[in-house]
Amino acid sequence: MEVPDALSILSALGHPTRLATFRLLVRHEPDGLSTGDLVEASGLSQSTFSTHLAVMAKAGLVISEKRGRHQIQRANLDALRALMLFLARDCCQGRTEVCEPLLSALACC
Repeated sequence: MEVPDALSILSALGHPTRLATFRLLVRHEPDGLSTGDLVEASGLSQSTFSTHLAVMAKAGLVISEKRGRHQIQRANLDALRALMLFLARDCCQGRTEVCEPLLSALACC
């Protein structure tokens, strides 16, 4: 991941609605949630939420797939993983024991 990619993701997550939506999608992996369920959870209008969803999709945070009549949104865990690696890549000057608590906390990913 390069700096512009990281900035795009961080910018997309820099809004409370988008951050909450992404965290909700991460919790519902690997099944995802329908767009309608996400709109309902956000408490926003469909059009307002669609704008937020488009920002997240452009940043590569959300994967959209059609299942029957429903549009399902999923968190792009590869993008999350890449961002986390980008942020921690040079962590602790190579002293892995310093980063161990962080890595242990993220073992589910």
